[in-house]
Amino acid sequence: MTSSRSKVTLLFQNKPECVINLPEWLLPLEKIRESGSMENLAIVEVAGRDSIAAAIKYLEANDITDLLPTYVYTGTEYGPWGSVKDAVERLSLCLPNVIVHDLVVLGSPKFFKALNGRFIGELNSRFEFYTPCIGCHLYLHSVRIPLAVSLGNVPVIAGERELHDERIKINQTRETLNLYQSLFYEFNIQFQLPIRKIDQGKDVTKLLGFEWKEGEKQLGCVLSGNYRTVDGNVNIRIEQITKYLKEFAIPCAKKIIKAYIDGYIPDHISIAREILETSE
Repeated sequence: MTSSRSKVTLLFQNKPECVINLPEWLLPLEKIRESGSMENLAIVEVAGRDSIAAAIKYLEANDITDLLPTYVYTGTEYGPWGSVKDAVERLSLCLPNVIVHDLVVLGSPKFFKALNGRFIGELNSRFEFYTPCIGCHLYLHSVRIPLAVSLGNVPVIAGERELHDERIKINQTRETLNLYQSLFYEFNIQFQLPIRKIDQGKDVTKLLGFEWKEGEKQLGCVLSGNYRTVDGNVNIRIEQITKYLKEFAIPCAKKIIKAYIDGYIPDHISIAREILETSE
C-alpha cells in the first residue's frame, strides 16, 4: 500500500488540479476536528526560511495550538522535493508546543496559467511590462483561501517581507502586499505577514535560532530574477504593478477563488479572458 508521504510526493510530481475536494488521505478533516484544534488552527505556507520564521513570529503573539503546513506548486520549481519535507520538520522542531499537522500540497496549473502564461503578449502590451512573479505570488497565496474557508475561516501565515537586506522584490513591495491582503479580506480571511517589516536577514536568523541562508534548502524557480536588468536593477514602476493587479490579476483571482468556494472548478482561462475584455 502506498503511504501518505509517497502519495504527497506523487501529487507534487504530477501536479493535478488540487484546490477543493481534496482526497481524505491528504487532509483528514475528521482527525483535525477530533483533536479539537479547529478554533486554534492556522494555515502556514511552507517555502523557504522566511515562511518558517513567520510562523514562529506569529505564535509569539497569538494563541495557536495547531498549524497546518501547506505547499502550493506552480510548475516552475526545480530541486529536491525533500527540502519541503525538511522545512516541515524544522517547523516542528522550532515549535515543540504546537501540533504541526501533516503537509497538505495544493495547486492548479490552469489557475497559474490563467494569471501568468496564456496572455503574456496581451499583458505586456496593456501594462507595458511583464513578469510572472507578481501573479505567481498572488496565485500561491490565493490557492490557500478555499482551504482556509473550509476550515472555518482560519488565518493564513506567509513569510513575505517588504525588504530583503536593502533589495527590493517587486512581488513583495508594500503596495503589492496590501493588494494581496485585500483579496483575502474579500473572503473574510486574515492574511498574516508577521515578518513583513523585518528587512535584515540576520534578524530572520535570530527568530529561527539557527543558521539558514536565504534561498538555501528550498526549491528554486527557473524564472527567478527575470525582472532584473543585466546590472541587477529593476525598471518596473510601482504604478504599473498596481494597475496590473487592480485591473487584471486581483479581479481574475477573486472570480476564480469564488468559484472554488462555491464548490466547482472554474474555466480559468475564460475568466482571465473575460477580465481582459471588460477592462479594455
